Amino acid sequence: MDSYSIQLENFEGPLDLLLHLIKKNEMDIYDIPMAAITEQYLAILDTMKTLNLDLAGEFLLMAATLLHIKSKQLLPKIVEEDLEEEEDDPRAELVRRLLEYQKYKEVSLTLDHKPQLGRDVFARVAPQPEVLEEAEAGFVAVGLFDLLEALREVLKENPEQLVHEVNMEQLSVTDRINAILSALQGKESVAFVDLFSDGLKRNEVIVTFLALLELVKLHLVRFMQNVHHGTIWLFPAVVIDENEELDVGDDALGYS
Repeated sequence: MDSYSIQLENFEGPLDLLLHLIKKNEMDIYDIPMAAITEQYLAILDTMKTLNLDLAGEFLLMAATLLHIKSKQLLPKIVEEDLEEEEDDPRAELVRRLLEYQKYKEVSLTLDHKPQLGRDVFARVAPQPEVLEEAEAGFVAVGLFDLLEALREVLKENPEQLVHEVNMEQLSVTDRINAILSALQGKESVAFVDLFSDGLKRNEVIVTFLALLELVKLHLVRFMQNVHHGTIWLFPAVVIDENEELDVGDDALGYS
C-alpha cells in the first residue's frame, strides 16, 4: 500500500494524547506512572506509523522525553548526608506542562460552545439529504485517539504476515468509503468492529480505517459511545435512505 497522509482538526498533539491516556486510565496527573504511560504512548505511535500517518516531530520529541523521564526514575537515588534538599521529581516539568495545557484546553472548549458568526456554515461535499440535527440520546462523540486504540485491538486479530505476498490488486480508499456508506444504508448505526469482521487482510484493515477517517473529515459519519470505553458505533451524519445510492468519488476527496 502506498504512503498515505491525513490530517484531522482534533489531532491536537502529544500533550492531548497524554491527557487522553491519563483520563482513560484514571491516573493521578500529579503522580503519573511513567512505565505504563510510556508503553501506551509508544503503542499509539506505532499504530500511527502502521497507518503511514505523518508523525509531527513533537510526537517523537515527547516519546524521547517520556523515555528519558522513565530512565531517570530507574536510576538509584544518590543520598548525601550534607544534602538536605530532596532530589527534584523528573516528572515535575511534564506535569506542569500538562496542567497548563489542560487549563487552556478547558477554556477553549468553553469558548467553542459560544456563538460565533459564520462558524456553522458548511459547504456541501456530496449530494446528501437533510443533516441530522442532534446526537443520539445517551451517546457521546469518540475522538481520534479512541479510534486508534480500537484499531490496535483489530490489528491484534490480524497479525502481520511474515511471508510477503505479491498482489497486483490496488486497494482503493474511495471504494472502501462507498462500501461503508452502503453498509450504513437503511441502518441507524454499525459497530466499529463489524466493519473489520469479514476476514479482511491486514492491509485491507488499514485502508478501511483510512476510509473511516476520510468519512469523518467529510462530515458524512460520526463515531459515538454510550458507555465509557465501551463499543464504538458508527452513525451516519446524514440521512442515508436504503433506496438511495450515495457515491463519493475521488474528486470529493481531492484526489486526481
